[in-house]
Amino acid sequence: MTSPAGAWLSVVGIGEDGLDGVSKAGRRLIDAADLLAGGERHLALIPDDGRDRLPWSSPFSAGLEELLRNRGRRVCILASGDPMSYGIGAALARRIPPAEMIVIPAPGAFDLACARMGWARADVETLTLHGRPLALLYSYLQPGARLLILSENGTTPAAVAGVLAARGYGGSRITVLERMGGPFERRCAWDEPDIAGLNTLAVECVADPGAPLLPRSPGLPDEAFHHDGQLTKREVRAATLAALAPVPGQLLWDVGAGCGSIAIEWMRHHPACRAVAVEPRRDRLALIAANAEGLGCPDLTIVEGKAPAALEGLPPPDAVFIGGGVSAPGVFETCWQALPHGGRLVANAVTIEGEQTLLSAYAKLGGSLTRIAISRAEPIGPFSGWRPLMPVTQLALLKT
Repeated sequence: MTSPAGAWLSVVGIGEDGLDGVSKAGRRLIDAADLLAGGERHLALIPDDGRDRLPWSSPFSAGLEELLRNRGRRVCILASGDPMSYGIGAALARRIPPAEMIVIPAPGAFDLACARMGWARADVETLTLHGRPLALLYSYLQPGARLLILSENGTTPAAVAGVLAARGYGGSRITVLERMGGPFERRCAWDEPDIAGLNTLAVECVADPGAPLLPRSPGLPDEAFHHDGQLTKREVRAATLAALAPVPGQLLWDVGAGCGSIAIEWMRHHPACRAVAVEPRRDRLALIAANAEGLGCPDLTIVEGKAPAALEGLPPPDAVFIGGGVSAPGVFETCWQALPHGGRLVANAVTIEGEQTLLSAYAKLGGSLTRIAISRAEPIGPFSGWRPLMPVTQLALLKT
């Protein structure tokens, strides 16, 4: 192994089997270090030979600043398994240039869990509940899904079982894999007493009869959202998300968010999708928060305020949806100016004034202008008839 020139920091994955499971390259970095850093559990796996040690402190930012003060020394951080999989390596890479750091992974919890369960890595979805809201799990619940979950502690298995039962997946199979790779490895059920804090869950999702199907494809049922009538209806929502074209890692501004349905479906598309919901009415903020929590998007950023003033200081968007207030002075112009090249803007209007704004923008900027008219079958006495919804005018633009 050749270290990058100028690399002062190494991050070495280590498992429950300690040094026995560390590669030769990792052993050389550990042996050459002036300072060993890591959690107390990881440091305890290395015999104390008198070298300086830095137990990782909490919060993470404090430990990082202390670590950076040792730049110039040969520092080795010991981390669980693969440091780049929900680990410290990924967090360090956001602050430390790649040329200054070398990462040596060991088999991670997900790799070991797949080996224990006989699951193909490509056929499972992974997430961590370590330091993250339990609500993140909600959007992963699909019939037949196989999930691998990093637990927060020994109480996480019971908490996950409770979520599954409450969400109509009470028949799912949960396997708890404790301290994999070490001498105290154990497989047990979620309701076993004294589950170790270091555990990974393997979940095979089984839907109960009648469990609601909430896929990640756009167009969730209207009933999936709490709302006061200000809701982009299912058919229009699906067309709107298709025009916005969610891309993993990109940020959406949902301006005039109502109950937050567009922002939430954007985020459900992929775990890396981010969104900001901007809404002036305070009574709707609670609806947005409840929908985001209940549909597995607790990280949705909610901003109270009226556009365009409320947009000032927000991180720049990759896409913008204007669902309310499109005719208000400066809203469309501010959103359009905020977009980078390649950004997308989609605006819906149901009022004549809003439509006039979109027609004017279409004349200047081009794009795609669409009238969406939906009718739904409803009872008329003993018969059925078509009940039209309010038609929606939609402008979709790509900034070039």
